[in-house]
Amino acid sequence: MKIYTKTGDNGTTSLPDGTRVEKTDARTVLLGDLDELNAHLGLLAAQMDEGDDRDHIICIQVRLFIIAALLVPSTHGTKSVPDSWIEEQERAIDAAIAILPPLNSFIVPGGSVVAAQCHVCRTVCRRVERSAIAVTSGKDNCRNALAYLNRLSDYFFALARKLNFIMNGAEKNITIPWR
Repeated sequence: MKIYTKTGDNGTTSLPDGTRVEKTDARTVLLGDLDELNAHLGLLAAQMDEGDDRDHIICIQVRLFIIAALLVPSTHGTKSVPDSWIEEQERAIDAAIAILPPLNSFIVPGGSVVAAQCHVCRTVCRRVERSAIAVTSGKDNCRNALAYLNRLSDYFFALARKLNFIMNGAEKNITIPWR
């Protein structure tokens, strides 16, 4: 099987259900943004030590494929994101924050390579969320997917802080005081 099909040479592509659309279609943009986030998560996981945090990142990668099927329906799409996914993200955020000192300044992304990659994931996730809103406006079954994406970006922020803290014994970030 060849990788190239030449069917996209005219600026169109196929959605999972076979519908041909412009490559600039909001659904195609969303799928591309999800793919980009997933690729960044793969890089993040490759930089992490074995353990629960890395396992959680890999779980998120799988879930992003399910979310893509929900937000850009195909014949294999799921009905909605379960509440348990959102609750799990909230627990992961709470667990990360529990070991950290209170935040009293803005954090400039960085500190360590793995924490910086978390910040890249956070910013790409925010773009995914914006793209998802553009596609799902008014669709009740997508509410939990949007909430999950919102929690994910918060998780990546908390994980970046946690990883810097664990690696350095203190947060090794450039900070900007709030006032």
